[in-house]
Amino acid sequence: MTTTPRFELFSYWRTSATYRVRVALNLKGVSAEEHNINLDTGEQRSADFLKINPMGAIPALIDRAPGQSSTPLTQSMAILEFLEETYPVPALLPADAHGRARVRGLANMLAGDTHPLFTPRVRKYLSTQAGFDDAAWRAWQIHWFTTGLQAVEQRLSSETETGRFCHGDTPTIADICLASIIAVMRVFKIEVAAIPNVLRVMAACEQIEAFAKAAPARQVGAPQS
Repeated sequence: MTTTPRFELFSYWRTSATYRVRVALNLKGVSAEEHNINLDTGEQRSADFLKINPMGAIPALIDRAPGQSSTPLTQSMAILEFLEETYPVPALLPADAHGRARVRGLANMLAGDTHPLFTPRVRKYLSTQAGFDDAAWRAWQIHWFTTGLQAVEQRLSSETETGRFCHGDTPTIADICLASIIAVMRVFKIEVAAIPNVLRVMAACEQIEAFAKAAPARQVGAPQS
């Protein structure tokens, strides 16, 4: 008998934020029925999707379990915290308060300070209101990818809590966020210099099937190479 997934995930193949949720679901062993929202055609601004998320952003997660609220969950970091609380094994946050704060800090350097600068709505504004052509947009991407990842590199290289992963030797939310930035950076064919620890952690993540399955190129709608 086929079991209907508990969750519905509104997603798009290349987005960093959706990647984060896919990895967390994979690590927790939780399935979700995905609904593709095409950002390139503006489907996120459709009346139907704005009822799900008035910000017109993905991902959005709906819990269809009996007795649960059907209110959509939005914002990838909130969704990760929800999954951590709902499915605590394997843990994606350390057991100690200091460790949890460090992991959340690293995660938000990437998901809060870096990723928002590359969203389609930012590109649209810069191209229509600030006169950015393709070259200016690429320079913008390179600058902010470099700024964000080199700042994370400085922390990974200097803080004793760094291990095989961002914090210790098991993946956490910080690693999910780091991998999400590298994954979308590769989609844009951009490289950042002088980030050996960032790339080392990314390589460790990619050895885990939960990360590999979430890769943009493996999603429905991704361009065929």
